[in-house]
Amino acid sequence: MDEKDDEQLGEFDPNIPEEGPSAPPAGWLDSVSGYEEPKGDCTDQLYPPPPAYNPCPENDRNVSVPHVREPQVSEEMAREALLKFVGNKWSKSSKPARNLTFKELKPITVYRYRLETYTESRSSAWDMEPYTGQAVDGPQNGISPPPWEVPVQQPHQHTDVVLKVRVPHSSFVKTCHRCNGCGRTRCTHCAGRGNKRCPFCHGHGRRFTGHGRNNRNGNNRCSSCQGRGRKKCTFCQGHGHNTCSTCLGHWNIMHFIQLTITWKNHLFEFVPDRLPEFPLKKFDKVSGDPFFVDENILVYPIMGFPDQDICEVSRRASQEHQSQFSAVSRILQQRQTIELVPITHAFYSYGGKDYDFFVYGLENKVFTPKYPSACLIL
Repeated sequence: MDEKDDEQLGEFDPNIPEEGPSAPPAGWLDSVSGYEEPKGDCTDQLYPPPPAYNPCPENDRNVSVPHVREPQVSEEMAREALLKFVGNKWSKSSKPARNLTFKELKPITVYRYRLETYTESRSSAWDMEPYTGQAVDGPQNGISPPPWEVPVQQPHQHTDVVLKVRVPHSSFVKTCHRCNGCGRTRCTHCAGRGNKRCPFCHGHGRRFTGHGRNNRNGNNRCSSCQGRGRKKCTFCQGHGHNTCSTCLGHWNIMHFIQLTITWKNHLFEFVPDRLPEFPLKKFDKVSGDPFFVDENILVYPIMGFPDQDICEVSRRASQEHQSQFSAVSRILQQRQTIELVPITHAFYSYGGKDYDFFVYGLENKVFTPKYPSACLIL
């Protein structure tokens, strides 16, 4: 290529720096009292609540549960539930459900125990934004409050919410670490030249298209780069540099500590497995009658309930939740419930053979291991 072509390659500007790391280097960020060396790599620092923020259980306190009656399902209700079930199954006929003969409806008492523990946890990490002249709430305005003393408005109980709050008086402005305050960084794709070697002619400006005695069949000018051997870099539009992606061309960055408050409802659920022919997972999709609800900052084990498995699970779950969550979060509220989930085992005959199905939940859902074919009755 000639000197004219060389002049079009683009000039390298040594004053435009290479792109630095996205995170501030070690020692770049100031130390803020009460925040235990927050990291510059956006790694959250989790803060356990002070002892005064978590309640302590009372000794020898238990909860009694009232007696509850067994659910009853009539033959008409059972037939209607089965008809609705087969109506949603294109492969099943409603004829057996209409013409079956009930032999027995056996109600079964099933309890579902739930323990909900509503917690609040707080963590922090350094964050940053381009500085464009906005107000800076820094140490000149006072000392940053400790993580658990930053005031926030609590959401409704037992709802999962994540809130991000800028820690007061933790902000400061520094030169952008990524571009060294230039506002631009050297394009890494063209090394700051603004153009790159043409990939079609490999920088020669001509392409060999075949054998021949003249240019029509031999070396031809590259149509992709117009014979220059170089093409404009599409990543920087030929400028050799890009606007800094961190400060967005504003030269400076405002750093601050961002506090993340997480409210979460932790759920434990238990249903005794006493029906080997009925899948326990079916209970997940239906509701029951919550005849017992106990809600307090801390709930206490249930005693004297007819189903001893519920009593034992209540004791174990309340202990596990307290030990698991109080170390890393604040327990705001607990709620334990016992639901009576109605379930009836229906036995019937059709076409001289015996079958059965289950009606379960307040929604009267149906589970049937086997359903007869309509062709059994002629």
